[in-house]
Amino acid sequence: MSAAPAAPLPVSAEAVPVPVPVPASTATGSLALLLTPPRARTGWRIVPARVGAMCIVELQKLRHDRTELYTRAVQPALWLLIFGETFNRIHAIPTGSVPYLDFLAPGIIAQSAMFIAIFYGIMIIWERDAGVLTKLLVTPTPRAALVTGKAFAAGVKAVIQALVVVVFAAILGVGMTWNPLKLIGVAAIVILGGAFFSCLSMTIAGVVLTRDRLMGIGQAITMPLFFSSSALYPVSIMPGWLQAISKVNPLSYQVDALRGLLLGTPAHLLTDFTVLVVAAGCGIAAASALLGRLAK
Repeated sequence: MSAAPAAPLPVSAEAVPVPVPVPASTATGSLALLLTPPRARTGWRIVPARVGAMCIVELQKLRHDRTELYTRAVQPALWLLIFGETFNRIHAIPTGSVPYLDFLAPGIIAQSAMFIAIFYGIMIIWERDAGVLTKLLVTPTPRAALVTGKAFAAGVKAVIQALVVVVFAAILGVGMTWNPLKLIGVAAIVILGGAFFSCLSMTIAGVVLTRDRLMGIGQAITMPLFFSSSALYPVSIMPGWLQAISKVNPLSYQVDALRGLLLGTPAHLLTDFTVLVVAAGCGIAAASALLGRLAK
């Protein structure tokens, strides 16, 4: 005969896991988050979100290669150290009661911002050649949002460059304000200037379509824009024809605003800000219109 089955061992109450009841609403909500994607932004909220995303994507490139910031800081430093110090000693350019080095510093800030942004179109041509631009254009992101994100990323890079120039100018003894509100205004002016010149570069890229042509045109217009502004000398000592060009040069309005904010010299801040906003808006519209042509 087979042996009788063994009696089951007693199990203590502590060894048995007791299920914790989960509220039905919590369980349903967690499952819904897994199965249902979050609601997409619609209406007016989609454009700022896409602009911010494009701006962040552009700025993240600095994490992989910061060489651009270091190398571009050399030229402004040389302008202040050599050109500024020399002309400050010989008093060749009349700047009133403001030392020439102080007068020059805001102009070099505007110049460095322009030099960063004016070749921004080369990057978008590279994205076209790599197939990135085509992928961006087939997304539901408006073209104006793509251009605006890239433009303001260029402006933020220009602010970083401007910070380097401000620190170097302070080391050389330039008397600038450290008022936080005025420094915020300086950052806004630099961003608007960088946005305009980057859009100008992207517009030219949409016309010429190749990097070689863009580099040639960029080099051809950079120095005329710089020398026809008030960055190096007052508008009052320019010949009449150059004064007329200076009045339509956005760089002159950027320099005027920077001098008014940093040095406290007389400036037309409202006019300067308005001109830069309108110029940036026109640049965004022009670059957006030509973006499709660049991708063909």
